[in-house]
Amino acid sequence: MDMDLKPVLTPVRDLGEFIREQRLAAQISVRGLAAKAGVSNPYLSQVERGLRRPSAEILAQIAHGLSISVETMLAKAGILETAQAPEVVTAIRADPVLTERQKAVLVDIYAALRKEAEGAAEAIDPGPPAATPAAPDAAPVPQH
Repeated sequence: MDMDLKPVLTPVRDLGEFIREQRLAAQISVRGLAAKAGVSNPYLSQVERGLRRPSAEILAQIAHGLSISVETMLAKAGILETAQAPEVVTAIRADPVLTERQKAVLVDIYAALRKEAEGAAEAIDPGPPAATPAAPDAAPVPQH
């Protein structure tokens, strides 16, 4: 009985490659990242080679060690669903020149500016005023 393990192993290898790329871009040794993440050198090496699939908690520790967002790491691992992002965010995340850290900072700045702009727009145009119900069966006020 031959079982095709490629669909199962490929995401683990891709995650390991992603972690290795981020570590090299940050100029951190395996030993240095392992110490920052609180894992052993051999374990981190196995993760990078796609031999181990770390838990979400370990991935979060590795993300902190790499100074990248935990959300990015968990999304890359397939643990976190990424919401439909605006085109600007999609373009930032797809940029091959920027590091993951730079992408995360740009996305955070963009989100903060959007939130600020939306708050300012609501302050300027709070929407239609709430209708105040008239008292039922109110007698008309006579005019003199």
